[in-house]
Amino acid sequence: MKNILRGAIAASLLVAGHAWAQAPAWPAKPLRAVVPYSVGSGPDAVTRLVGEKLAKNLGQPLIVENKPGANGWLAIGDVKRSAADGYSLVVVDNTHMTLQPHLYKKLPFDPVADFEPVAPVYTTNFFIVVPANSPWNNVTDLIKAAKAKGGNMTYGTWGMGSVAHIGASMFQTQTGTNMTHVPFKELPQLYTAVATGEVDWAFGTAATTAQLYQAKKVKLLALAAPKRLSMYADVPTVAEAGGPANFELKTWVALFAPKGTPKTVIDRLNAGVAKAVVEPDIQKQFNTFGFEAWPAAPADLAQAMKADTQRFEGVVRQANISLD
Repeated sequence: MKNILRGAIAASLLVAGHAWAQAPAWPAKPLRAVVPYSVGSGPDAVTRLVGEKLAKNLGQPLIVENKPGANGWLAIGDVKRSAADGYSLVVVDNTHMTLQPHLYKKLPFDPVADFEPVAPVYTTNFFIVVPANSPWNNVTDLIKAAKAKGGNMTYGTWGMGSVAHIGASMFQTQTGTNMTHVPFKELPQLYTAVATGEVDWAFGTAATTAQLYQAKKVKLLALAAPKRLSMYADVPTVAEAGGPANFELKTWVALFAPKGTPKTVIDRLNAGVAKAVVEPDIQKQFNTFGFEAWPAAPADLAQAMKADTQRFEGVVRQANISLD
């Protein structure tokens, strides 16, 4: 009996060892990154650029799949349902992972329970954008005018519950002003409305306002960031321009994987992305968009999620914003 048992155990170990030896090393096939953005958008373009670098690092291509619409839930749901094997990733921003949970009573996903933070990619801060012929030359002018108009000043955004809407609510709270929100359906429509004076001002990134700014149809009063952008060194921060101290409004874009994805896989992906975003050609593209590379560990991304979630919770509650 002992001999039989020894034989069985040896056979089991042999089979297990053979299976382990035959298990393909990751990655053994192409990866896919599902993005809730349209082709040609900033996050889409960056994902493709970083994907090319990552492919060289991993030895397998990264295929980008665009699934815009439904608040990003089509792309997020696709990856949520995918196997946690490191072959499916979703590229989203902090709106999806930290703001939406406060805007909807029930989401079709849980940012923490359903996903693993993989790698942050970049951040971008927002400018305060006004018409080129606006009489305001700094944030102090804007605040004085807002108080004088008593709620009749207008600001535009790309929709209820957007980062711009939340940012404007933060701005009003910190400056003691009350302004009228004018939501638009499309970004081009919004910034054209700013240029023509249909709305008094809006938050906008370098990527979304660059053409109008270069054509001198809008001017940038200030950047909602702790420091100036090198490509826009002549534009002061909100604090420097007479606004609230430490006022910041930004968005970040990052990669996430289904919950349960092996840590070894996440670590390798993270290292590849962190290396890619600081390469000179990627940095040159980032400067064009006004993006700042954010090479950081998964734990740093998780901490940023936690901080934004807490911050947005208070703003949404105070402003009584709901999209249900």
